[in-house]
Amino acid sequence: AILQGPQLRFWEWLSTYYLCSVGEIFKAVVPAGFHSERAQVYSPKTDTFVRLTPACATLDSINEAFELVKKAPKQEHLLLSFIQSAAIDDARIPENGEVRKKELLEKSNSNAAVLSALIEKGILETYEKPASRLQKYEQEIQPLNALNVFQLQAYTGIKQSLLEKDVCLLHGITSSGKTEIYTHLISETIKNGRQALYLLPEIALTTQITGRLQRFFGNQLGVYHSKINNNERVEIWNNLLSKDACKIILGVRSSIFLPFGDLGLIIVDEEHEPSYKQQDPSPRYHARNAAILLATMHGAKVVLGSATPSIESFYNARNGKYGYVRLDKRFEETELPLIIPVNTKELKRKKKMKTLFSPLLIEKMQETLQSGEQILLFQNRRGFAPSLTCRTCDWTPQCRFCDISLTYHKQSGRLTCHYCGRTYPLPHACPECEGELKPIGFGTEKVEEEITALFPGVPVERMDTDTARTKKSLEDIIFRFESGATRILIGTQMISKGLDFENVSLVAILNADGLMNFPDFRAYERAYQLMSQVAGRAGRRKRQGEVILQTSHPEHPLIQAVLQQDYETMYNLQMEERELFHYPPFYRIITINLKHRREDILSKIAVDFAGLLRAKLGDRVIGPDKPVVARIQNIYIRKIVLKIENKASLHALRVILEETKNRILSQPDYKYLLIQYDVDPV
Repeated sequence: AILQGPQLRFWEWLSTYYLCSVGEIFKAVVPAGFHSERAQVYSPKTDTFVRLTPACATLDSINEAFELVKKAPKQEHLLLSFIQSAAIDDARIPENGEVRKKELLEKSNSNAAVLSALIEKGILETYEKPASRLQKYEQEIQPLNALNVFQLQAYTGIKQSLLEKDVCLLHGITSSGKTEIYTHLISETIKNGRQALYLLPEIALTTQITGRLQRFFGNQLGVYHSKINNNERVEIWNNLLSKDACKIILGVRSSIFLPFGDLGLIIVDEEHEPSYKQQDPSPRYHARNAAILLATMHGAKVVLGSATPSIESFYNARNGKYGYVRLDKRFEETELPLIIPVNTKELKRKKKMKTLFSPLLIEKMQETLQSGEQILLFQNRRGFAPSLTCRTCDWTPQCRFCDISLTYHKQSGRLTCHYCGRTYPLPHACPECEGELKPIGFGTEKVEEEITALFPGVPVERMDTDTARTKKSLEDIIFRFESGATRILIGTQMISKGLDFENVSLVAILNADGLMNFPDFRAYERAYQLMSQVAGRAGRRKRQGEVILQTSHPEHPLIQAVLQQDYETMYNLQMEERELFHYPPFYRIITINLKHRREDILSKIAVDFAGLLRAKLGDRVIGPDKPVVARIQNIYIRKIVLKIENKASLHALRVILEETKNRILSQPDYKYLLIQYDVDPV
């Protein structure tokens, strides 16, 4: 069996809530090595070991073997190294007198030819043994770091609240040492013989946290995320099914599907992060919400941690559904960074801003570099420019397969669609009028180019999905910045997510307005979280850091909330709007995406589908509408949004959706329709 405990019940709940099938869940979450129909089958790893042959397995025989090789010094030396490594002495030969072949050759400074000669003489033999791909921690285990007085208060508060409630929200400001509190909670859980799951939103974070947790928990820790290969996934899965299962799993959202035997604690770090939501393929689950249900099935407790909690979690804490603990002192009592707004609109009007960087930011960067400290520059767009346009006729290059303008990547000299991944050659001039093309907006590539021109010789790196395509490349970027080899790191939202760099004293948010201008009810919440989290990377140890926030609207209420680092003001503003317009946490949102290859047929289907739903659900149905990107890979999309009361029956809703779907698909012209449900979209 590859499942255990309440796993199947958990999957059935997910299937009901997220409007998908158990089969879709199985296909998406069980490692490919367990799927008989997949080509990617599991291949066990083996190690080659060396031992004495049965004929040589007595002390007398060993002496005779030395007689055989005394005229071959290299063979004699290798045999002697084997005897020492296998712990054979004058009195005994241990039953497991074996040595790993690679270690033996390294220790004896010998080669395979010398070993082959000893094998031919019938003295030694090699054989294969199953080996684990899971990384082993060889160093000495360290005791947990002592908690300071504020952390201890928070730790005690969490334990107290979990006596009464199943979930506790730890609202701890950036650099307050939440990870230290987590390690103490984990330690207590495994001392009680139970397992702990530590969820992170991004692979980028696992590198730093893995090292910290291994120091305290050694080989009790297993790591699980999308960048480990299929064989490693199978081994982690099998490990959890065994008697000697890992006590702690550190992983991203897919870790909730592992076959835990007895979960006692789930930690959801940076619980506000949208990357906890699976987008494609189905199941489109939210790992934070699913983790709470998983914990209930195991009789486990959940700790949600964030400096900028999601509005839903804070609402649940305010209403008493969750426990709530506030930690508002930084670890070494460093002050929160000073956030300085810069009015870019005014600077451009006065022609005082000739680059992407305000004069104040350039001055602060020079000071920071002179003092030997580091800088983070945040721009939440990759590429050189989000689009190009013709100066004469305003023509903009579009993807041939998607309704989206192409992003200009200067380093590759190509235009890329960030939806379907296709690339196009850069036109030398406008194909409509031969006019000159100019870049509109700016991405991380352009920031890097301007920084290199401003500060020649200063080591600069970029961290975005173009430069950090693999786990190794991501780890290398983080390592070089941590070690001080890189002085300026430019990044997208990847740099905002809980990374801890102690020498960063200056952070710049280059375009705050670009974070707020999205047609999404969560846009302001998301913008506040991103800006606050990025700001929190500054001055995390000995002294107060500084944050330069460049914006055209410094008086905007959201910008003012960020400047004051006032989460509750942002929360109160958003709650008024959400209650008025029937958004979470007051209502549940379900998006129905309808997809078809023919736009004319899709338009008719969407109207019919929405009409059938409206007959049953009334004004809870909004649409159909075209989404912001209404065609991807030549498939047209229409969107219907449902706003459902929290107390409404999910079962009854599912019946209505199934009936509607069946009526639509029963019509011959509509049979190639694809229907996708997204419950609680982010």
